[in-house]
Amino acid sequence: MARTLPRQVDVLVIGNGPSALLLSYILHGHIPVYDLSNPHPDPILHEKLKDSRDLLDLDVDELTQHFPASRFSYSTQALPVNVLYDTLIRPYGETEDNKTCVKWAWDPARAVSHLVVGDAAQPGGQWVDNPVQASCSIGTLSYARMLSLPGYIFDAFYREAFGHDLPFASRTTRRDVADYLARYADRVGIADSIVNGVHLSGIRRDGNGFYVSSHDIRCKQVVLASGIFSALNAPPPLLQPLTVLPSSPQVLTDGYLLVVGSGFTAADIIISTHARQKILHVFKWDPNNRPSPLRGCHPDAYPEYAGVYKRMKVAALSLRPLLDAKPRHRPHRRMSTFDKSREWDAHYEGFPNTEIIGLEMKDSSSNAAVKLRSNDGEILERSVTGFAYVAGRHGNLDFLDQDLLDQIHLQHGQPISARTFRDTAQESLEVANQVFVIGSLTGDSLIRFSYGSCCSIAGKLLKDSSSSQT
Repeated sequence: MARTLPRQVDVLVIGNGPSALLLSYILHGHIPVYDLSNPHPDPILHEKLKDSRDLLDLDVDELTQHFPASRFSYSTQALPVNVLYDTLIRPYGETEDNKTCVKWAWDPARAVSHLVVGDAAQPGGQWVDNPVQASCSIGTLSYARMLSLPGYIFDAFYREAFGHDLPFASRTTRRDVADYLARYADRVGIADSIVNGVHLSGIRRDGNGFYVSSHDIRCKQVVLASGIFSALNAPPPLLQPLTVLPSSPQVLTDGYLLVVGSGFTAADIIISTHARQKILHVFKWDPNNRPSPLRGCHPDAYPEYAGVYKRMKVAALSLRPLLDAKPRHRPHRRMSTFDKSREWDAHYEGFPNTEIIGLEMKDSSSNAAVKLRSNDGEILERSVTGFAYVAGRHGNLDFLDQDLLDQIHLQHGQPISARTFRDTAQESLEVANQVFVIGSLTGDSLIRFSYGSCCSIAGKLLKDSSSSQT
């Protein structure tokens, strides 16, 4: 039976991924408090925080001012607000991930009326509705404990699901993360505010608030938590005919599976393929200016991603003139299980900086002859029976009407990336009057960095709610 949605709420959160769940947990009255019994190891930060009543109303600039010169290793890539809350939640980073400077105090009097609405059929957002047809058994980039939300941490889920403790510094599977997030709302008592499998549209300003045309809902504030990974970037027009070919890497085909892309999503497809599947991999290669993100994957921690990167590198180096090659001593590294999982020389062809210049669909569109031009001008042809264009992902905010999109300087259909709101988020997470962004829309996609935007926005929402009641 379909759930009846309320007609009026204070806060509407669009998206049902990890950041939306975390924000809902806080808006239910769970307040993060600095734990004086577990002070932060940075004495300067501790001194600044020791008199704080809670952690929802912090002067981020003042608290992080000393970070660049600190002897502690603070991220310079994430937003300061996200770095601040991350170091409070996990003061020792990934080394002692069970220690925290934050305790959560429940104060139901401070709860805010809100509704979390997402497309995904269960809580979890893109962890559930992943547009990439890759194996759910692939390990996550983050260590498992870095994926925890408050009130029901991943360790507790793992013990319930597997009957033993979570190993230290371990990666879990994406299937396990999806299962964890699906249970989270019920376990922490916020399921009453979560609505799954519902697509909102026609959200516009109405008086002092907002109106959702598709579901006749009014609210005072809108929080965008829809993420930046909901859809794959579309292939160029030349490659559009190939989209009729199978895209699932787990279906073994006679010809090549053509994979276009150089990042994690492309690697996920390759990792997920049958061991005997022939792979034709077209990717960009510019290690000096725009290196593949796979380059940072250590073989011990990320053997699959490091293995794919090694194949890409071998393919790129094989095309360099011999005189250009600089001999270097390379220490012998043992082969990983992934390296041994297939005959790479027989089943993988990598083509760096190669252009697809033509194609011809054959046999009632069950395969295609694809013509490629390599970086040195050589023309090659391959028979392709599968196609995965995985050159990036994006989100969209088409559930907002154009007037509201205009206020955040966007057009209908415009792809949303990590850069879309990044400059604005450096100054404020309020991208338009009473419209906020959290999670990956701030430009930081890891769950560990969602605490900053969620706590910061929750502080403002609680303050606004309190002032409206007085």
